[in-house]
Amino acid sequence: RTVRARALVNAAGPWVDRVLRDRLGVATTKHVRMVKGSHIVVPRQFDGEQAYILQNPDRRIVFVIPYEQDFTLIGTTDVPWTSDPGQVEISPEEIRYLCDSVNRYFHKPIAPSDVVWSYAGVRPLYDDAAQNASAVTRDYVLDVDVPDGVSGATPGGAPLLSIFGGKITTYRRLAEHALEKLAPYLPVVTGAGWTADQPLPGGDLGPGGFDAVLERLRADAPFLPERTAWRLARNYGTRAWAIIGDARKMADLGEEFGAGLTAREVDYLLREEWAETADDILWRRSRLGLHVGRDDAARLERYVNARRTGAPGPSGQAPIAMAS
Repeated sequence: RTVRARALVNAAGPWVDRVLRDRLGVATTKHVRMVKGSHIVVPRQFDGEQAYILQNPDRRIVFVIPYEQDFTLIGTTDVPWTSDPGQVEISPEEIRYLCDSVNRYFHKPIAPSDVVWSYAGVRPLYDDAAQNASAVTRDYVLDVDVPDGVSGATPGGAPLLSIFGGKITTYRRLAEHALEKLAPYLPVVTGAGWTADQPLPGGDLGPGGFDAVLERLRADAPFLPERTAWRLARNYGTRAWAIIGDARKMADLGEEFGAGLTAREVDYLLREEWAETADDILWRRSRLGLHVGRDDAARLERYVNARRTGAPGPSGQAPIAMAS
């Protein structure tokens, strides 16, 4: 199959080198350096909504942050990673390191046995030849490879933009910068960047911000438990109303899977946020896996599988169209 495009963007993260070398046959002098970062979650360690920044003897900092109402999130680490980025996981040494970081400052000590959940990821940092993993630049580099004969809108091979480095906190500026790089080859790209003042979906909170949205949600859906109303407002903002719809009681939201998660919310995540599995919903969209028991998680998995195969859900709901 041949796919034609005016431009290609290689945003493969830790696989950016592999895509260039193995898939596209493009030589480059730029590379990414993979650095693993891991976090642990423990039962809540302190009252209040404040976060703490801890300075370690190795000159690194560790954040300690209130998390999902009942827990504390602690991280992160900086560990060189040379294996498959798709198989990354926290090590016992990292868990011990994070526990020790907290124990230097907090009166209430924690141990690896207190960890209720952990997660790890790979930062695909631009390789600037720094000696220490913590010192590697967190900035990004955009590289455009232009085949011979391509100049502006001149017909020819498509320009290839590869992204080295970058992080979620700079995604908006990175995206605008990427379009600026491609603009000479894409006449349709005109005008200055516009995303700085645009809210994310559900982020059009209006006067009063989050508190006002939560108050409106409580008024429109007084049947919601307080924790559920707070979570829906926090996770979805003004899109929470797309979940509650015309519901007038909890039963109208369909089957419950624990911790306030209902079939109506699950359907929304399948339809609008590209969730495909129960784990997507419990860990990658909501973090409700910290609150939902094993039996409820199993019921959720059966429900999701039924919806994805086009069958009615256990509560008799009609099949839904999956996100594409």
